[in-house]
Amino acid sequence: MEYEITLMTLAGIAVIAALGLNLITGFCGQISLGHAAFYGAGAYGAAMLTTNGVSFWLALPAGALVAGALGLVVGLASLRVRHDFLAITTMGVGFLFIGVVRQQDALGGEMGIYAIPDPGLGRLGYMVLVVVLAGLVAAFSLYLKRSWMGFAFDAIADDEDTALMVGIDVARYKLAAFAMGTAIAGVAGVLYAHEIKYIGPDSFGFPESIAMLAMVAVGGIGSVGGVAFAAVVMTVLPHWLQVVAEYKLLLYGALLFAVMRFSPGGLAGLVRSWRTRAGGFRIAATGKVEP
Repeated sequence: MEYEITLMTLAGIAVIAALGLNLITGFCGQISLGHAAFYGAGAYGAAMLTTNGVSFWLALPAGALVAGALGLVVGLASLRVRHDFLAITTMGVGFLFIGVVRQQDALGGEMGIYAIPDPGLGRLGYMVLVVVLAGLVAAFSLYLKRSWMGFAFDAIADDEDTALMVGIDVARYKLAAFAMGTAIAGVAGVLYAHEIKYIGPDSFGFPESIAMLAMVAVGGIGSVGGVAFAAVVMTVLPHWLQVVAEYKLLLYGALLFAVMRFSPGGLAGLVRSWRTRAGGFRIAATGKVEP
C-alpha cells in the first residue's frame, strides 16, 4: 500500500507540473523547453525554508512565488522573441538554473539538499493534499480556459499580430501566462521536494522538461483533461513496467514523434475525432441530426 500511495502522490505532482506548462504552451502558445527550472525553483525555495525551521504551509506559497517571479523575468524576455527563439531562450534558462545550483554551496551544490522535513500529514494525508491541489489546479485551468483571459490566450496562440490589432494587450497576457504557469510548477516542485525528502541538480534537468512537454503533447496541447490523464499514465507506467523505466526518455521521445506524426491533437484530439465519427454514424443510421 505504501508503494501505491507514493506512486499516486508522484502522479498528482506530475499533473500539477504538466498543467502549469499547458497554461503557457497549450493556452497561450508560448513554447517552453525549460519548465523544469521553475519546478526546481519552487523545490529549492521551499527546501531552503523548511530545512531552516520554516513551516511547510508557509514554504508552499513561498516556493510558488519564487517560481512565479522567475517566470515573470523569463516572460519579459519572451516579449522580444517568438517560436523557435523562445524555445531556445527557455532551454537556456533551464541550463542556467542547473549551472547556478551546482555552483552555490548554499543550495547544496552537486550534493543537493538532504533531510527535507516531513510536512507531518502522514503518507495518506500527504497524498490527499497532492490530489486535492491537482484537482484545484485542473479546476482553475478549466475556469481560465473559458474566461475572457482564456479567449485572449487563444487569440495570442493563433496569431499575436492579429491579437494586437484587435486591441488585446499581448505583452500583459504573455506575462500573466508565464507567471501563473511557472507558479503552478513551483507548487509541484515544493510538493516533490517534501515527498522525496531530497533534491539535487539532476532532479530538474533538461530531460525533466522534455518529460513535461511530452505529457502536454501526448494529452493534447491545450486540453486540461487530456494533459492530466497523460501525466498520470506517463508517471505510473514506467514504475509498473520496470523494462520501460530503463528507457523512459526513449519512450517519451517515441511518444512525441508518434503524436506529432499521427495525431497532433494528442489523446484529446483522438477523443474528439471518435466523437465526431460516432455522431456521423448516428446521423447516417437515423437520418436525423441529434441536438
